[in-house]
Amino acid sequence: MFKRLFGRGQDAPRTEEEAQAEEAQVSQSLEKSRQGIFGQISRLFANDDPITDELWDDLEEALIQGDVGLETTLYLVNRTKDRVNRHGTKKAREVRDMLKAEMVRTFQEFAGQQKAPARPYVVLVVGVNGAGKTTMIAKLAHRYKHRFGKKVLLAAGDTFRAAATEQLETWAERAGVPCVSMGQGADSAAVVYKAIDAAVEQDVDVLIIDTAGRLQAKFNLMVELEKIRNIIQRKMPDAPHEVLLVIDATTGQNGVLQAKAFLKSSGVSDVAVTKLDGTSKGGIAFAIAQDIERPIRYIGTGEKMDDLAMFDAQSFVDALFA
Repeated sequence: MFKRLFGRGQDAPRTEEEAQAEEAQVSQSLEKSRQGIFGQISRLFANDDPITDELWDDLEEALIQGDVGLETTLYLVNRTKDRVNRHGTKKAREVRDMLKAEMVRTFQEFAGQQKAPARPYVVLVVGVNGAGKTTMIAKLAHRYKHRFGKKVLLAAGDTFRAAATEQLETWAERAGVPCVSMGQGADSAAVVYKAIDAAVEQDVDVLIIDTAGRLQAKFNLMVELEKIRNIIQRKMPDAPHEVLLVIDATTGQNGVLQAKAFLKSSGVSDVAVTKLDGTSKGGIAFAIAQDIERPIRYIGTGEKMDDLAMFDAQSFVDALFA
């Protein structure tokens, strides 16, 4: 069950029905992971056999195969061992709930704080090409407008990739929100500058800014991202209020490397994980949260406009082991 029914930033509180619907979406998106690696882990603890060194070794191997990452795997296993020793646990079956508790704790250590209200509330969205960034922006716009009744404006700041502006304009139309754009090849900072002016003039609640899909190796593009942040802060000293990094779950540990690079250049505050339904290795979420120490805020659960769920640690872990 989703426990957190409050909103953050411009989010309004969710009803119990909305929370349950999102829980079901997340559970469905984790089907492959649940039947794959995490099903294997469940089977390790499905009986009353004694706890052995071999059991811990098998757990480590399975977590690493599930994209949890070596460092986070050792962290989880060692903390679970400590819990087992403190409680004097003897049977494998009893370890499963202890492991789940440590997994939940991994996320909660870096849980996001309530966002201060602001108007316009500026969300800067970053991530590499192909991660589902544009689709995530459309889903956010749809969510803010249709669920929370907010006035939303998009800014087509990705002027680098061919057809990126047109793609965002198409999604904006589907979401029923306006979009500020200046076409491919334009100065992205100029687009952002224009969008902030428009947001203020039009009394917009939420401004969502797209950026180029920057590969961490492209130094000049990272510099451009810093320039955009500077432009935003010059116009609005307390903005951006949220820097949302979109990570494709199917990229595995490469997604963690991407996250670390964006953390340095853009001041990431929150993470959205997409395409979990396309991988059997849902453990990447643990690695991201642990390695960059930022909260996961959203889970993309499909391709439709309303396939977006707020992240809840307990519900996520329960869905992996259901």
